[in-house]
Amino acid sequence: MADQIQEIMAGLADLKEVHGVWAVADGRVAQGDAGWVADLGIALARAYGTGEPVWQYRSVFDHLLRLLATTAGPGHVAQALRLVSSAEVTSRRLDRYTASLLASGQAAEDLNVAFTGHAPEELRACLVHELVLRGVVVGEVPGIAGWATSPHWSHHPLGWLPLTRSGMEEEADLPSYGIRGSSHSMPYGPSEDRPSAVIADAHVPAARETTTPAVASRIGAAPANWAEQSNGRVEARVFDLAEPLDARTVPSALLALGLECLRGTGKKTPLSVTVCPPALAWRVLFAAASTGGAYSSGSYGAYGRLAAWRSLAALAGSPEGATAAEAEAQVLDCGWHAFDAGTQWFEQVAWDIGLAALSPGGRRLAVLAATDTD
Repeated sequence: MADQIQEIMAGLADLKEVHGVWAVADGRVAQGDAGWVADLGIALARAYGTGEPVWQYRSVFDHLLRLLATTAGPGHVAQALRLVSSAEVTSRRLDRYTASLLASGQAAEDLNVAFTGHAPEELRACLVHELVLRGVVVGEVPGIAGWATSPHWSHHPLGWLPLTRSGMEEEADLPSYGIRGSSHSMPYGPSEDRPSAVIADAHVPAARETTTPAVASRIGAAPANWAEQSNGRVEARVFDLAEPLDARTVPSALLALGLECLRGTGKKTPLSVTVCPPALAWRVLFAAASTGGAYSSGSYGAYGRLAAWRSLAALAGSPEGATAAEAEAQVLDCGWHAFDAGTQWFEQVAWDIGLAALSPGGRRLAVLAATDTD
């Protein structure tokens, strides 16, 4: 076994394709030798995992991890954890990715080893919320429950999130992983079905912009990766209104606010607006945060969940120190609208978001627009 690993290591960088290495690893797992696959991954990480890794290493390592993490059984889970705990590869991003793979491919009871054995704390925190998103009641799963409900990680950023899934989160678009790749839904993009809902000559109250950098950052948390890691743009703004705004007048108000994303809207480029259930707004924001844009891969489920709630809560006007329950209550009290327009700001490819939240009293309107392209 060691000789075969050495042989693969010696010739890896010269390979034109790596399907043969994949096949060897697949065969080992089929024979029940998951430990050999982890040994190969760790050996390759020691040889190629530092500096700028060659593409052959990146491809083989990802295949080995997917193979172990998505092949059902606690033994495969243990070997996947051993692989990603190697000093040469361990990182917070790898922990997030591994947690998503494991939650997608393994039964909750087979993941106990991640909480009772050796595993990075970041991976455990992410795994808890990946499971919550999949409807697992983590407080009832032996092994997981003790860790998830303990106070020692309450100060972790993910500790703000509840350990049960909200009704708004039930339609979360979660990725489906396989050994050869993954797929996910994209619940956003240009819509040709939204009606042009601008009310002609509607009275729009005077508006005063109150956007601060901190609030803009919170509102834009979900699609931030589109701008930071891809070709995207984000516009996040908040306005106080001199008089209560009627929900039916939101389209006219959007046109009157001077939004960059709607510059150029007119008869030939109409604004399209629809009432949007808050659950759909969360779903859109979660997809943007968890799966990324044209060239960004997102933050996966756990941090995608956190970013979606940060954006939604800030749009609703929930203060920074509010609990998750308080934020959700405020979100549900707001009136939500989705919008788009064929302006030059929106790329109109596949990644477009337009959301507006009107406060219960109609005196605050918050807007988030985002777009990305390949």
